[in-house]
Amino acid sequence: MKTNGKSDKPANKNISRRRLLIRGGAAAFGFTILPRYVMGGAGSTPPSDKFNVAVIGTGGQGRHNINALFPHEDARIMAICDVTEQADYSRFYYGGTAGRAPVKKLIDSRYADRKYPPCQVYIDFRKMLEKEKAIDAVLIATPDHTHATAALAAINAGKHVYCEKPLAHSIYETRAVTRAARKARVATQMGNHGHSSETIRITCEWIWDGAIGDIRQVHAWSHTGLDWGRFRVARPTETQPVPAGMDWDLWIGPAKKRPYNIAYAPYSWRGWWDFGTGAIGDMACHNMDPAFWALKLGHPESVEASATNINDETTPFGAIYHYTFPARGKMPPVKMTWYSGGLMPPLPEELEPGRKLTGNGNGILFIGDKGKIMAEGWGGSPRIIPESKMKEYKRPPKTIKRSKGHHRDWIDACKGAEHLHGGFDYSGFMTEVILLGNVALRTGEKLAWNGSEMKATNCPNADQYIKPEFHNGWTL
Repeated sequence: MKTNGKSDKPANKNISRRRLLIRGGAAAFGFTILPRYVMGGAGSTPPSDKFNVAVIGTGGQGRHNINALFPHEDARIMAICDVTEQADYSRFYYGGTAGRAPVKKLIDSRYADRKYPPCQVYIDFRKMLEKEKAIDAVLIATPDHTHATAALAAINAGKHVYCEKPLAHSIYETRAVTRAARKARVATQMGNHGHSSETIRITCEWIWDGAIGDIRQVHAWSHTGLDWGRFRVARPTETQPVPAGMDWDLWIGPAKKRPYNIAYAPYSWRGWWDFGTGAIGDMACHNMDPAFWALKLGHPESVEASATNINDETTPFGAIYHYTFPARGKMPPVKMTWYSGGLMPPLPEELEPGRKLTGNGNGILFIGDKGKIMAEGWGGSPRIIPESKMKEYKRPPKTIKRSKGHHRDWIDACKGAEHLHGGFDYSGFMTEVILLGNVALRTGEKLAWNGSEMKATNCPNADQYIKPEFHNGWTL
């Protein structure tokens, strides 16, 4: 069933559980939710309290999300889909193994005492969505270049969607996914889990309280991407055998075909333009998030970027991106700079001797007329600097509704609760702006940006990066 904003009263009293959940997801838009007592007797768990999740992409991040879903007993992972049967992640920070086989074993083991049917396994998500009608929600953790095709397939099937960051591989795809989700009125969440933290809310509340005055500059950074380097000097010339149990054609999806090589999968795809979006696509959705929320950023007026080793194959080891945003209401214009690959902004003079911006290679710095706030990656641990000003500051009351957890909030929204801040209408827009930086980098131009039209008004060459071609019969 597809939701379209119209009332669809059933012809009989036996309203299906699937229909109820879709209505629950649209409760905020005026649909009616049946009361719990209609669905279950006293002391029982009504069907409306349990919903089925399918996971597309069971690599390292997919496995991480599955582990995050396990504690929520009202959500059952009923099906998984991945083009790879098993992959070794021991060389990467995820560790261990992932893929269809080990993740199915993990799920069935975890659910052994719940008497669930075995988790269903698929290679092609299209077949899974066609066959498994009981799926209520889909979590997507594939490489960037297949986010949009998987998300749109799920949305068009009437499923709620959680998608890893960045929301899609290009600005055009991101806009398409955002619009489709809004039209279908499904509950959505992007995997920028720092958005559900207490600390990002504190940062917003301090800035809105005027803790450092009007903010005119922001710097954000990540050292991520350096560990991909040995795999992306140039396109491999040798052809390696496709690992057993892997459907390489499905992994390639809408990208141009090329022979398999470990330089692309299972992990280092982020460093290749055809599959990933580089360090900014990977980490700015985390580390620039506090600025988008606290400063209520809209479309930028312009963006430019510079880097070493710019080419058509691989994302750069290090790069700097400059965004200029116009005034928003009473907020003045602001310039925001992103640093990738270990590059950093200058140390603020307010920092005490020996003190660094952050200790984990990720962070953000707000520069206001009356002071500065720095925070760690994912919006963590905000502090006014110097520490003496932090100690003097009288903190404002909490005004932003607190999160129950990134996955918990999404589950609740799927079941009809009010969706907290952070669905695709917010995260999709943020993704568009972030990916615009890569368009500027690849064109080598300072882009004048018309956000509503998705157009760099001074650079026709940008169009090929805003809306790249799909291949191998794949379309949106």
